[in-house]
Amino acid sequence: MTTARPLRADARRNRDRLLDVAVRAFSGDGPDVTLEAIAKEAGVGIGTLYRHFPTREALIDAAYRSELARLCDSAAELLRDLPPQAALRTWMDRFADYMATKRGMGDALRALIASGGDPFAQSRDRLTAAITTLLRAGAAAGTLRQDVEPGDVLVSLSGISLATADPERRDQAGRLLDLLMDGLRPRDPSSQPAGGP
Repeated sequence: MTTARPLRADARRNRDRLLDVAVRAFSGDGPDVTLEAIAKEAGVGIGTLYRHFPTREALIDAAYRSELARLCDSAAELLRDLPPQAALRTWMDRFADYMATKRGMGDALRALIASGGDPFAQSRDRLTAAITTLLRAGAAAGTLRQDVEPGDVLVSLSGISLATADPERRDQAGRLLDLLMDGLRPRDPSSQPAGGP
């Protein structure tokens, strides 16, 4: 069994640049943007692009998965720098950005699916795992409820992102995310009416 060798630093930089440019290009210009244009904007030759991504579908798939990984990996990074509650709220903003990018790449992703690809195969599991990490940290710190289902938070975030998809509604998205955060805070027993919640 052979294992893939890790990329050299320059090859890794080229690959990362190609993915960043591809996300912008597919989001802005749609699936018909030329691979030559992507390679040129990334500052590499078309041969370099094909070495990393032998087909258009491979590039679309990798670009989407790169955005997903960036979002999901940021959960642990945020927890290193911020208290759990602030980390979760910041991650929610990043989720909204991810959803906007995903919508922008919609035509390219549909073309990938039509060719037999499945870019979303692991999306839900990865997103749920990231949310779980953030919720557990907040529950351990006592700043977030312990009885919240990560899948419910994911559905709530998705709904907010879909309802406020228009860029002019970003302020409303922020307010709705703040409301969601309010619902994730532990309840103060002293504020509950006698006899029930």
